[in-house]
Amino acid sequence: MYVSVRMPEQRARDAYSALEGNEAVHGEYKVPGGKLVVVDLDVEDGVLRNVRVAGDFFLEPDEALLSINAALEGSPASTDAAGLAARITAALPESTVMLGLTAEGVGTAVRRALAHATEWSDYDWQLVHREPQAPALHMALDEVITAEVAAGRRAPTLRVWEWASPAVVIGSFQSLRNEVDPEGAAKHGITVVRRISGGGAMFVEPMSTITYSLSVPESLVSGLSFADSYAYLDDWVLGALGDMGIRAWYQPLNDIATEAGKIAGAAQKRVVGPDGGPGAVLHHVTMSYDIDADKMLEVLRIGKEKMSDKGTRSAKKRVDPLRRQTGLAREQVIENMVASFRSRYGLTTGDITAEEMARAEELVRTKFATEEWTARVP
Repeated sequence: MYVSVRMPEQRARDAYSALEGNEAVHGEYKVPGGKLVVVDLDVEDGVLRNVRVAGDFFLEPDEALLSINAALEGSPASTDAAGLAARITAALPESTVMLGLTAEGVGTAVRRALAHATEWSDYDWQLVHREPQAPALHMALDEVITAEVAAGRRAPTLRVWEWASPAVVIGSFQSLRNEVDPEGAAKHGITVVRRISGGGAMFVEPMSTITYSLSVPESLVSGLSFADSYAYLDDWVLGALGDMGIRAWYQPLNDIATEAGKIAGAAQKRVVGPDGGPGAVLHHVTMSYDIDADKMLEVLRIGKEKMSDKGTRSAKKRVDPLRRQTGLAREQVIENMVASFRSRYGLTTGDITAEEMARAEELVRTKFATEEWTARVP
């Protein structure tokens, strides 16, 4: 199956045309925790013309919208999002009130238009939710599925993980000895694996964790900064949690939190496409449904510096599980999350192909289950 989007070469030509030639472009961006911003504009000889900002935000006074359009008119098409936001802020009347809208959000929508970014609704999303898998196989499946999306052979995919055994998953650049207590891991039968994305260690027990991956075309996050892409790809799950009565928000760089504490952490990896062209983004999230904090502290070496950085004295206080906050069974939480994604963007049930599974199993043998990979940063 091939994904119906522009080929990388065409996207590159379109982006060049938008910057150097004459072209009408359209961009959308949902402000994290806010509303949708839509921008239509023309690019004429490298500058923005006929800028039209719209959306479901709230803005007072009405004339402020004209000020935003005027501030962007004539801007060089090479201006970054921060520069566009500065022009908007300087032009707004002092009495302006923006609800669900920010100057930065408008600037980002413009950059997404100029980058010919795709939208969630441009794709036929596929759900993969299989029987429990070994930790090393999960690492391999993430790599294989995202590579397939990058190559255009697989539709953008939401994969919900089920764990066959408890594990600690360390980030690509973490020191094994600094993060994991080997005696604690052995005592509790914990497998240690290393993933391809950065970020911190995850303590996982099969029925106490909700983990999912998004493997998406790079064009979906075009025009976004690295940090903004986290908030953008997390937005749907914030809505899903809200539907379950949990007011959650994105906490830079890669956490999801509520007033009670952190409930999830995300990590990303960019995968280059064929021949070095635009590829795909792996965005995976581990959410705490339930947690044995005492066991976690026996397995993970969580330093005082990390605790002070998070503004708390205790790792137990850093995580507040979904089981307590929702009162729902783990399976019901997952079902609600999937239903929320489906209602927003559409979602068909898929699976791992035999070829993909064979490649993943080979990666387990040659990479993810090897000491060389797991201890590559000792």
